[in-house]
Amino acid sequence: MMPRCAFSVCHVFMLVLCLSAAEDFDWTKNDHGSFYYGTFPAGFSWGAGSSAYQTEGAWDKDGKGLSIWDVFSHKKGKIQQNETGDSSCEGYYRVKDDVSLMKELKLNHYRFSISWPRLIPTGIKSDHINEKGIQYYDELIDHLLENKITPIVTLYHWDLPQVLQEKYGGWQNISMVNHFNEFANLCFERFGNRIKYWITFNNPWSVAVEGYETGEHAPGLKLRGTGAYRAAHHIIKAHAKVWHTYDTQWRGKQKGLVGISLSGDWGEPVDISNQKDIEAAERYVQFYLGWFATPVFHGDYPQVMKDFIGRKSVQQGLGTSRLPSFSPQEKSYIKGTCDFLGIGHFTTRYITQKNNPLSRSSSSYFADRDLAELVDPRWPDPGSEWLYSVPWGFRRLLNFVKTQYGNPMIYVTENGVSEKMLCTELCDDWRIQYYKDYINEMLKAIKDGVNVKGYTAWSLLDKFEWDEGYSERFGLYYVDFRNKNKPRYPKASVQFYKRVITSNGFPNQREVENWRRKAIETCSSSNQLLAADPLTSHMEMVTEIVVPTVCTLSILLSAIFLMFLLRRRN
Repeated sequence: MMPRCAFSVCHVFMLVLCLSAAEDFDWTKNDHGSFYYGTFPAGFSWGAGSSAYQTEGAWDKDGKGLSIWDVFSHKKGKIQQNETGDSSCEGYYRVKDDVSLMKELKLNHYRFSISWPRLIPTGIKSDHINEKGIQYYDELIDHLLENKITPIVTLYHWDLPQVLQEKYGGWQNISMVNHFNEFANLCFERFGNRIKYWITFNNPWSVAVEGYETGEHAPGLKLRGTGAYRAAHHIIKAHAKVWHTYDTQWRGKQKGLVGISLSGDWGEPVDISNQKDIEAAERYVQFYLGWFATPVFHGDYPQVMKDFIGRKSVQQGLGTSRLPSFSPQEKSYIKGTCDFLGIGHFTTRYITQKNNPLSRSSSSYFADRDLAELVDPRWPDPGSEWLYSVPWGFRRLLNFVKTQYGNPMIYVTENGVSEKMLCTELCDDWRIQYYKDYINEMLKAIKDGVNVKGYTAWSLLDKFEWDEGYSERFGLYYVDFRNKNKPRYPKASVQFYKRVITSNGFPNQREVENWRRKAIETCSSSNQLLAADPLTSHMEMVTEIVVPTVCTLSILLSAIFLMFLLRRRN
């Protein structure tokens, strides 16, 4: 899943300006409109996604090396409830089971990531290649293809080999570019005859900001004002090198495509008649999505980032900008290194101008933007504190990409919603509503002329959610993490999404409403079956099956226990 901004929604402020790049985008026109009934173009690809560290488990099995997330999650206080991804969904051992779920869902594609330290334990190819890791991904890829599911493979979903972090400082060091290229080249060599879609990096914004600026994510460094920019600079160079490696050595025989997956919330001006708010909203998007997309498509950072960070660096008395620069040769090398653009999108913010006080000690990525982020209290927020359901922002973002970057081929690589409750309910009506509304805004964007080719629901399974541990659930399938077998159970959203896939959209109002009703009926039956599972012992049922799905029982048990304690005290 895409992780989160380093700040809670309740106290989000900052960002700033860039009129020059979006001349064709109309900031003053926001047509929320009504629901549109219609279908997607023929051949549109429907999928679901995951990532290695979040789902595989088997963290130290069969020769896998340590990743920065293995080390980070084992440090006390870094993850909610001190949870880890050590076993997670045990996906490493459940390939056939999980592909069966995908087949039942009628997915056209499945997006997953390859664990770098599972293939190259130290991250350095000349040290050792782990053939058991190769064998695992061979099995997964072959089983997907046997079931007519297209693999979309991410090379880096945050699990950097720990040796590279300790030895070189990870993405702070330019040497990562060559090490990552060697890893990617190994993947092309071993898997490329079967893979047609490669993604170099997933959401590098989070890698840079949360890994090297705020320290919320592995490796947990707090290099404020510089760390995120340096990490991003090396990631962009690494992406370009891998694209060129594929282009020169593999494309001719393998006929695949190489892209990058960028996450971006939409930023809407608080007041669309106020020029400063419009400029602030564009700064928000440029500092987020544009930070990586503009170099990949145009060869250099957004002008607004160069202007704002450069000016603030001068005011701090620094000799050069805290934002690194590309040489002319690097600009031409990086420009155009994107066969398709992956877009991860979850939510929207209202943006207004806000000047941040400047000091040498308080510089940060967030302060550099000179803006404040706001939310509408009426927006639904069923789960993660940062994730509000604002469907119209999705269409706006997709149209922005179209105007900024020459209408590239887009695959939506992450979109979904979590729940965050003491108990998890299989009848996830709010998720059905979220998917219905967001997918419909994507359909409207395609009507607008945006070149979207596929959609990936995030995520297939409940899984380890980074610093939130297992407290948030994004899955279409519920995973019982308390049970050592990690059983999967379909939520109502499985049935709804399956209907969207088989109909390739939304045929008519009556049919779509019928899908929703039947999905809720099915999940109600699932709850009853779950509670009567004959394969589970009575004690397991109480602690592992009934408690997660029947909220009223857990609340009642808690109340009884509390009353018992109070009576003992008295």
